[in-house]
Amino acid sequence: MPTATNGNTSLYYDRAGEGDVVVFVPEAGLGGWSWGWQHAALAGPFEVVVWDLRGTGRSDAPPGPYDLETLAADLEAVLADCGARTAHVVGLGLGGAIALEAARDSTRIETLSLVGTGPQGTAFDLEPLFAPPDDETAIRDSLETVLSPAFRAEQPDVVDGIVDWRADGDADRAGWAAQAAALEGFDATDWLVEVTQPALVVHGTDDDLVPSDAGRDLARGLPRGEFVPVEGAGHLATIEQSRTVNDLLAGFLEEHAELELED
Repeated sequence: MPTATNGNTSLYYDRAGEGDVVVFVPEAGLGGWSWGWQHAALAGPFEVVVWDLRGTGRSDAPPGPYDLETLAADLEAVLADCGARTAHVVGLGLGGAIALEAARDSTRIETLSLVGTGPQGTAFDLEPLFAPPDDETAIRDSLETVLSPAFRAEQPDVVDGIVDWRADGDADRAGWAAQAAALEGFDATDWLVEVTQPALVVHGTDDDLVPSDAGRDLARGLPRGEFVPVEGAGHLATIEQSRTVNDLLAGFLEEHAELELED
């Protein structure tokens, strides 16, 4: 089981494929399972790295609260352990905020792909997503806030799978709260101009946890930001409209991989 270390904290990660490195940073409380749809689509043309935040799954869970600087340092530790001199970073929700924080200082980050992310902590309302991993009913209820009614009705087997994966790999209340605390006081509006990497900002138009207008504001504040709405998708657009999101990510990443080769 590959692990990276930041201080005394062990961080579990998994890697697959070959090529430019793409690392996925999950939403607060969600295990690496949450990137399964993107992992399957991008492993091959890219080397994909999925990891559990401290406080989640197979990573250590030191007492919280955590801050963005520490979580960004965890990301740096994972990339260093992988031997990745450069990487494309894809983040969801809190994961997007971590990616932004890391991009300010790390020389490893080539591009950012930010899903369901805003420029300020006040834009995030992540409490409805949390559910105790040992409470299947609560997990199912929480999915009503992040997946559209149509998806839940049309894809019952996928919903059942998500319930099982969350029960097996998500954070408990203490881990979730420690991670979510990193968004308290988060306000990138004054320093987004420092994040000069190409940035794709993808946002479900029906996201109830982070309004799509926050995604627009984020893209507007980034010097090389591009906003792309995903019509009808909730916060977990990466799951319910995975094909659309995967096509967007693949096109964006391939474009910038080709530019790197030309340079």
